[in-house]
Amino acid sequence: MDYGDKLFWLSVVIQRKYAEVCAEFDLTPSQATLLCAVRNEPRRMADLAASLGMTKNALSQLVDRTARRELVDRASSEQDRRVVMLSATPTGKVLGEAVYAAVAKRLPEIARNLDADDQRDFERVATAIVDTSDLSSAASNQPITP
Repeated sequence: MDYGDKLFWLSVVIQRKYAEVCAEFDLTPSQATLLCAVRNEPRRMADLAASLGMTKNALSQLVDRTARRELVDRASSEQDRRVVMLSATPTGKVLGEAVYAAVAKRLPEIARNLDADDQRDFERVATAIVDTSDLSSAASNQPITP
C-alpha cells in the first residue's frame, strides 16, 4: 500500500472508533459532531456548514433531525435577524460534553499498539495537521470535531 492508501485506511480506523463511541450515546457520528461543535457556545449556521464541510441544506437537515430529539435549538441572531444561530439545549450540552470527553479519551486507543515514542510522534503530527488545517475563520481555537 502506498501513502495515500495508508491515509485512507487511517481515516477508516478513526471513523470506526468514532462511530463506536457515538453509538454508545445513541447518536449518529454527524449528530455527535454537531453537538460537540455547539456544546460551548452558539454558532452561526453558515459558519458551521463551512467548518464541517457541509452544504447549508445538508446541515439544515441534520439540525432538523437533531432538534427533533431536543438536543439543539435554532434562533435568529440579535444583531442580524437573517443570521440563524444554533445552540445546544441543556440536554444537548450535557450529551455533547459527554461525547466529547469519551472521544477525547478513547480515540487515542487507535495508537495503542505503537511504542511510547511513536505515540508521542503520532500526537505531535496529528496536532500539527489539525492546527494548520483550515477549519474556517469563524471556528474557535478548539477543534470542532474530537
